[in-house]
Amino acid sequence: MINEYQIRVRPEVAAQQDRLASYLSDEYGISPNSINGIRILKRSIDARQRQIFVNLKVRVYVNELPKDDEYVHTEYPNVEDRPQVIVVGAGPGGLFAALRLIELGLRPIVLERGKNVHDRKKDLANISRTQLVDSESNYCFGEGGAGAYSDGKLYTRSKKRGNTDKILNVFCQHGASTAILADAHPHIGTDRLPKVIEAMRNTIIRCGGEVHFQTKMTRLVMDDGGKVIGVEAISQHPGPDTQQQYDGPVILATGHSARDVYRYLADAKIEIEAKGIAVGVRLEHPSQLIDQIQYHSKQGRGQWLPAAEYAMVTQVDGRGVYSFCMCPGGFVIPAATDKEQIVVNGMSPASRGTAWSNSGMVVEVRPEDIEGDDCLAMMRFQEQLEKTCWQQGNMKQTAPAQRMADFVNGKLSYDLPKSSYAPGLISSPLHFWLPPMIGKRLQQGFKTFGKNAHGFLTNEAVMIAVETRTSSPVRIVRDRETLQHVRIQGLFPCGEGAGYAGGIVSAGVDGERCADAVAQYLGYAKMKD
Repeated sequence: MINEYQIRVRPEVAAQQDRLASYLSDEYGISPNSINGIRILKRSIDARQRQIFVNLKVRVYVNELPKDDEYVHTEYPNVEDRPQVIVVGAGPGGLFAALRLIELGLRPIVLERGKNVHDRKKDLANISRTQLVDSESNYCFGEGGAGAYSDGKLYTRSKKRGNTDKILNVFCQHGASTAILADAHPHIGTDRLPKVIEAMRNTIIRCGGEVHFQTKMTRLVMDDGGKVIGVEAISQHPGPDTQQQYDGPVILATGHSARDVYRYLADAKIEIEAKGIAVGVRLEHPSQLIDQIQYHSKQGRGQWLPAAEYAMVTQVDGRGVYSFCMCPGGFVIPAATDKEQIVVNGMSPASRGTAWSNSGMVVEVRPEDIEGDDCLAMMRFQEQLEKTCWQQGNMKQTAPAQRMADFVNGKLSYDLPKSSYAPGLISSPLHFWLPPMIGKRLQQGFKTFGKNAHGFLTNEAVMIAVETRTSSPVRIVRDRETLQHVRIQGLFPCGEGAGYAGGIVSAGVDGERCADAVAQYLGYAKMKD
């Protein structure tokens, strides 16, 4: 017999199978000897009161053995001789588009401007060592996209757009822990996600698809009727650059930082539009302090609880001020994609065990808030702020920083706390040089957050500038039904870079939707459930 129960237990019970079995036995009158297995289906922490509880949905196997059904397996056929589709970008949007194309019987040709997930590591390490950024291999460009080495958080609110459970199950099929199927805020970890991404690439190749690294799209190829029939791309492997054409309809999944693609589209008069973004800083606290605040205890998380998360949001002068991409027990990383830029982001290993916790603290910026009304105005705003930050950082990757309470009070920080940001920090008056529409709102927002969470507004926390890549500054306009560009057949703008997703899971969902749309466009396969 298999029973499912919704239960609410103390953290030490939720964390230990024997304690959990004993609780279920007592609560539901089940003989302890008859419980052959317990599978946690859903898990969330309720830390609203001083006594912390864990909410669980569990499946209990009574007098029968657990079934091997932890995740739903997807079949990927051989597509070696099938029609091909060009997928530009190997981030989550591109990878899930490619896998879905295979599932539908089409052959993906994936073009990625950066390096494979293993070789990227050397270039990421060089940023801290040399203070230089490789413009084609960095925290945003390369296999896995911006998510590969910036956390692997899988939480999304975009559940109306598609099957988010399918995305999580595909991750599990390629090596992710099945815990992501249960947790309310699932997280793979930046130390484990690269192997999962590599396994996804191997599936694409094993099934007859292709993945080309260091291969950068330079233009779309169109027929006489203006329909996209392929791309031209330049191979940037060691040796002379070589130009090659790849034929097929195009899923354009280049990510939110491919500014050269946006410029190309604008120059080619392919409809794009400016889109609202959020801009601010990375705010880093000691993780123990966040644990103490969120778990209402001087002892912090204790033995049985994970590093604490938080979510903050308020309104200041008609614009949202909120936390973004919270990384408990994590690091702040240098996420610029070119010279003369400083951009910061956050990530966490699977253990979430570092001494720091950070999140983006950002302010909503709308197109009408900045000068210029053309499609690239928001992008230029990002670029200018990143360059200003680089100049404030002594024209290196040394990031300008300020203690949190000093920022709110308009004071220069004469020293800075120890930080996880490897290239180093330099004290800077962020309250002075951040645009007032950002800085003033952050000051007011921090005051509100400090009232709501006692101890949060503190000089133990440091603000690290500048966080600008929260989402794409551009939307590539597409038809709502066909997902093709509004004017150009054969072009399917996809994922975060096209302005239709925000994070790994929603980008993956959009990648699958675009693959379905291409299959319909080719008349090759019916849409699957």
